[in-house]
Amino acid sequence: MENLSDIDQIGHMVLNDKYINRELSWLEFDRRVLALAQSEKTPLLDRTKFVAIVNDNLDEFFMVRVAGLKEQLAAGVLTSPDGLTPTEQLVEIRRVVDQLYDEQTRLWRKELSPALEDAGIRIVLWKHLDEADRDHLYGVFRERLFPVLTPLAVDPAHPFPYISNLSLNLAVMVRDPETEQNKFARIKVPPILPRFVALPDGERFVPLEQVMAANLEELFPGMTIVEHHPFRVTRNADFEVEEEEAGDLLEMIQSELVNRRFGRVVRLEVERNIDADVLDLLKRELEVGDDEVYRVKGLLGLGGLWALQSVERPELRYPPFVPVLPPRLSDPEKSIFETITEGDVIVHHPYDSFMASTMEFIDQAAADPNVLAIKMTMYRTSSESPIARALIKAAQSGKQVLALIELKARFDEERNIEWATTLEEAGVHLVYGFIGWKTHAKTALVVRDEGDRIVRYVHIGTGNYNDRTATLYEDVSMLTRDEELGLDVGDLFNFLTGYSRQKSYRKLVVAPVELRDRMTELIRRESEHSDGHIVMKMNALVDQGIIEALYDASRAGTRIDLMVRGICCLRPGVADMSDNITVRSILGRYLEHSRIYRFGRPERGFEYYIGSADMMPRNLNRRVEAVAPVEDPRLQERLEEILDLCRADDHLAWELLPDGTWSRRGLKNDVDVHESLQKLALERAKAEQPAGPLGVW
Repeated sequence: MENLSDIDQIGHMVLNDKYINRELSWLEFDRRVLALAQSEKTPLLDRTKFVAIVNDNLDEFFMVRVAGLKEQLAAGVLTSPDGLTPTEQLVEIRRVVDQLYDEQTRLWRKELSPALEDAGIRIVLWKHLDEADRDHLYGVFRERLFPVLTPLAVDPAHPFPYISNLSLNLAVMVRDPETEQNKFARIKVPPILPRFVALPDGERFVPLEQVMAANLEELFPGMTIVEHHPFRVTRNADFEVEEEEAGDLLEMIQSELVNRRFGRVVRLEVERNIDADVLDLLKRELEVGDDEVYRVKGLLGLGGLWALQSVERPELRYPPFVPVLPPRLSDPEKSIFETITEGDVIVHHPYDSFMASTMEFIDQAAADPNVLAIKMTMYRTSSESPIARALIKAAQSGKQVLALIELKARFDEERNIEWATTLEEAGVHLVYGFIGWKTHAKTALVVRDEGDRIVRYVHIGTGNYNDRTATLYEDVSMLTRDEELGLDVGDLFNFLTGYSRQKSYRKLVVAPVELRDRMTELIRRESEHSDGHIVMKMNALVDQGIIEALYDASRAGTRIDLMVRGICCLRPGVADMSDNITVRSILGRYLEHSRIYRFGRPERGFEYYIGSADMMPRNLNRRVEAVAPVEDPRLQERLEEILDLCRADDHLAWELLPDGTWSRRGLKNDVDVHESLQKLALERAKAEQPAGPLGVW
C-alpha cells in the first residue's frame, strides 16, 4: 500500500447502493487519524500520539465491534444494513487491519523513530546497546523489575495461565539440562511499570519487554533459554446488562467488570517471526484460529507510545494554547447567576475555559447560600473530578444534591463506581441510571431562591463534565435561565430518578421518547422549502431512519452539509439519491465532539439545536439524550461561526466521495478551523467590551 502521507485519497470501502458498512467506516476513521501521524506538518511528539491513538482505537474495535460480529456469526445473523454478512465483514476487516498494521509499523520504523533520534529521543533495541548500557539495565532489572515479575510454568501440574485483556506477555521456551525437555512459561509485562526504561542520559529508552527478555536467566536459573517471543491478547470486553435482570445495578456492573476480564479472545498479536510450535501452543490454549492471529513486524502494542508524551520537549508539540476566560464571565463583581440573568451564555471548549465557565457554575452553586438544589448527570469522570468535589461540598453544606452517574459508560465503569461510592458517602443522592438505557445526556440544574421566586438555572452541553477532556475535546454548551427549559430539565431529572412516563417536553428534545421523531420531522419540514438547507455536525451518522430522511430531503432538492467526525454510513453524492449531500470529517489537534444541528435559511430564520446525541440507533433508541434549542440570535451567530469555519476548513477536513473513499480537500480557503477558533477566542478575550449590547460573546 502507498504511504498515506504521499497521497490525497485513502480508503477502500465495500458498499451497496445505499449504505457504507459501519465497521469499515470505523476503520476508515483510523486511516484518517493515521494520516495525521504521517503528516510532516504534525509536530513530532504529536505524531507519535496519533499512532498511539490508532492503536487504542483498534483495541476498542476488536473488544467491541469484532467481538460483536463473532457473536452475530454464532447467532446466525445474516446481513448488516449494507448487505454484508458477518463473515464478509470479518474478511474485509482482516484485510484493512493488516494494512493499518503494516502502515503504522512502517511509519514508526522508517520515519518516526529516526526523526525522534534526530531530535535526541531514541527508542533503542537491546541488540544495539553497548556493554555499559547493558550493565546499567542489568542493575535496573535486579533492583526494580525482578521483584515484580512472576514466571508461570505450563506443565501437567501447572495449567496454562489466564492471559488478561490487552496484556503484553513473553512466551518463553526453556530446556531442562537434566532431562533435555523443552518447557513453556509465560511472563506478563507488568502494566504498572513504564512501557520504556530510560537510560541514564534521559534521551534513550529501551522497551520493557526487551529488558526482561535479556534477563531471563535470572528468572529461570539453571535452565537453558531456548527462545522467547512477545505476544498480546485482546478479549471480548463488551457487555450488556439485560433488562430482565433483577437486583442492584451497581452490583451487576461490578460483576460484569469481573466477567469482562474473562471474555473470549478475539485477537492474538505476535511478532512476525514467532516459532511455529510456540504459536500453535498459544492458539490451542487461547482457543483462537488463524483468522484471529495478527503477525506484527516490530513492536507490539504501539499504544505504549503514550509514554513519550511525558518527555519535556514542548518544541516538538503543538504550540501551547491556554483556554481563555469567556468575556461574559470575566466580571469579578458579578456572580455567574447575575450574568446568566442578563442573557444566555454559550461557551466553546477547549477555546473557552471549562474551569472558568462550567466548573465555575457548579462551584458558585455549591457555595451560594441561596442555592437550594443541584442536579446533574455524570457520564465520564476524571480521576480528580473537581465537579464531583464541588457536589460533595454542596451536600455537606446542606443543599439537596443529586448526581446521576452512568455506571455503564464503557471503559469508565470502574472510575464511575469509585466516584459513586465517594459521593454517596458524602450525602449526595445517587442514581445509577436505568438498567435498559444508558444516560448520556449532559445536563445540570441549579435551583435558586431569589426572594420573590424560585429560579432554575440550566447548563446543557455536548460534552462530559470532565475537566481533563475539556482541554482536548471540542464541545459547546449553553448556560440559561429560560423558564421552559428549566422546567423541562427538572422534569427530565424526575424521569431519571422517580416513576415517570413523560412523553413530551416544552422545549427540550429527549431520547428515546421523542428525539427520533423530532429530528425526522425537522428534516422533512426543511425539505418542503424550495431553498431548504440542513447543516448537521456530529460524531457519527449510522441510523437508517435518519439516513433515509436525509436521502428523501436530498431528492426534494434540499442542500445538506454534514460534518461527521467518525463513522458515516450515508453515501453522499449519488445521483437521484444524495447528490445534494456533502460529508466532511475534521481531524486535527482537538477531537471534534460537539453536536450542532441547524435547519433553515437566513431570510426565513434558523433553528439551532445542541446536545448529547449523535444520529445512531443507540442514541435514538437506547439512551437518555437531551438536545436543546438555541434561540438567542447572538448565540446562534456564535454557532453559525463554528459551522462556517468547519465548512470552510481545507487544512484538517476530509471529504467523503460517492465511492466511499475519503479525500483531502484542495487548498482553496487556507482555513485551519482549530487555529482560527483559537485566534478568535484570544481576540474576544482581549477586547475591552464584549460584542453586542448584552455581550453574549
